[in-house]
Amino acid sequence: MTDIVAEYRVNGFVRVPGVLTLDEVEHYRTRAAAYLEEHRADRLQQDAIFSQLVNVWRHDDVLKQLTLHPKIAATAEQLAGFPLRIWHDQMLVKEPNSNAATHFHQDRPYWPHTNDRLPLSAWIALVDVPPERGCMTFLPGTQTITDLQPQDLRNEEDLFTRAPELRWAPRVTLPLKAGDCTFHSGFTGHMALPNTTDQARFAHVNIYMDADTVYTGAPHPVTDPLNLKPGTNLNGDDFPSVTRAEAGRP
Repeated sequence: MTDIVAEYRVNGFVRVPGVLTLDEVEHYRTRAAAYLEEHRADRLQQDAIFSQLVNVWRHDDVLKQLTLHPKIAATAEQLAGFPLRIWHDQMLVKEPNSNAATHFHQDRPYWPHTNDRLPLSAWIALVDVPPERGCMTFLPGTQTITDLQPQDLRNEEDLFTRAPELRWAPRVTLPLKAGDCTFHSGFTGHMALPNTTDQARFAHVNIYMDADTVYTGAPHPVTDPLNLKPGTNLNGDDFPSVTRAEAGRP
């Protein structure tokens, strides 16, 4: 684990193989496919990039187990080095033969957060994700760039217009087997390749934030329905702790 933490701290991302057993993969993939069909009309992004469903843990008991998975949460906290809460989860599905890339971007600039240390996401593959099925590519070390405005996922030039020095930065593409996971910082630049295969790419993403994160008041689909006041700590039942003591786990 020490090597994984060191790699994550330097690069801003790391691949962890086999976070789920094969039985767990089958269990969660089957439910994810059914959940997508049940909620296709609700998906947030109805375009050629991907189908996205947010906070599935609040609506589905099976997928909640994956969002709050203790092994994944424990790894996330070791990588972060401080207590974490769930910011939200999301199901990301690249439909078969979608042929559209998700272009380079950072996650954290989209979020209405302040008073927080580096957040991170666990991107869990529920099917094999070779490059041709839409695996991710990362820009190592970019977790140190924390002053950019949100980037457009549909515009392949947007991040590089905002940070021209990154155009020639090294890129690392990480294919995943079903059950593997990548963890990446909310500021690490990353993209996902197109899905040119006949099989949907199913990924479940657990997004963790610093347990001390404060709401800025900026609009966001996760916080808009909660009527929070700026300066409110993002805690309580809507943002469950994954720290063992706080979460009530033995």
